[in-house]
Amino acid sequence: MSRKNYTFTSESVSEGHPDKVCDRISDAILDALLTEEPEARVACETFATTNRVVIGGEIGLSDQEKLHEYMERIEDITRACIRDIGYEQEKFHWKTCEITNLLHEQSAHIAQGVNAATDKEEGAGDQGIMFGFATNETDALMPAPILYAHAILKRLAEVRKNGTEPALGPDAKSQLSVRYEDGKPVGVSSLVLSTQHMDPDLTSADIRDIVEPYITEVLPEGWLDDATKWHVNPTGKFVIGGPDGDAGLTGRKIIVDTYGGAAPHGGGAFSGKDPTKVDRSAAYAARYLAKNVVAAGLADKCTIQLSYAIGVSKPLSIYCDTFGTGAVKPALIEAAIDKVMDLTPRGIREHLSLNKPIYERTAAYGHFGRAPDADGGFSWENTDLVEALKAAV
Repeated sequence: MSRKNYTFTSESVSEGHPDKVCDRISDAILDALLTEEPEARVACETFATTNRVVIGGEIGLSDQEKLHEYMERIEDITRACIRDIGYEQEKFHWKTCEITNLLHEQSAHIAQGVNAATDKEEGAGDQGIMFGFATNETDALMPAPILYAHAILKRLAEVRKNGTEPALGPDAKSQLSVRYEDGKPVGVSSLVLSTQHMDPDLTSADIRDIVEPYITEVLPEGWLDDATKWHVNPTGKFVIGGPDGDAGLTGRKIIVDTYGGAAPHGGGAFSGKDPTKVDRSAAYAARYLAKNVVAAGLADKCTIQLSYAIGVSKPLSIYCDTFGTGAVKPALIEAAIDKVMDLTPRGIREHLSLNKPIYERTAAYGHFGRAPDADGGFSWENTDLVEALKAAV
């Protein structure tokens, strides 16, 4: 029997965290190429440090002339990302940081297993395992600790960027330890927030005075009480932030991007990868399937695993775990999944409409638990497979 009473902790990082700066740049470059060509191939990695951004990896368009034109746009795309995040520090400024573009054309040896024109049997872009997870403990069908860790930082970014709280800087981290009783989240036992601030004279107490009203606003009523332990800027001053304070890399916050450690992770990062890469698209599909299983009432909690081999179109395996909460056996859900969704790389892309410039917005505050957008963003959060799953089991 699974535990019913426990405390679980998850962390999030803001859009100004060095790794998230890199995720943002990589996904902005991806979106720019997908805008030009929905079948663009992109595997873009970014590194950022003091006054410097280095971009590398592989990109591909069918039109080589267009490809060269986009290579010339990389610097402008990068500076626009840094500017929007809010970096205008002496040693990391959107206007003055040095940008090195080392992107090159996609390897023909990688492309040969994937590029099958419009052939439905195009292969996966790599081998790997991908996990999706959902739980009915929140309305978003996400684990509460990561959902609210994201919500805190997103709200603080909003009031920083709209000028309400100019003392806050772009770089921040949050961490929530959530108490569970009878398997449901009921309160926060401890909260950690470290946020960059622009005035070096501000103390930890000053920062808490600024952020506490917004944290209280986004957390469920009653979750904060006299027993909650607060750790706000526990090391003291946090003036030097972003890539000037710590180097950043694309794809280094994979647990922040997914379920905060509440579910398994296959190890593959998302940002900077076009949707032929199953590290990204199949992880989205697995979340979509797990969420629809829970939304359909087939389980209170569900993990879906998919596995792929490079150049092979169909998944090698489909695995479901409902943690003893299922209304039907997991094997029946596995069989139903295989019936209701084409899980080839192209099938996933078409079902979820992934060949669109919808990825820059995913780079911070989580890839899951977000409301679907009218233009197709976060399509994997839709619950439009509920009836098909019910019929298939």
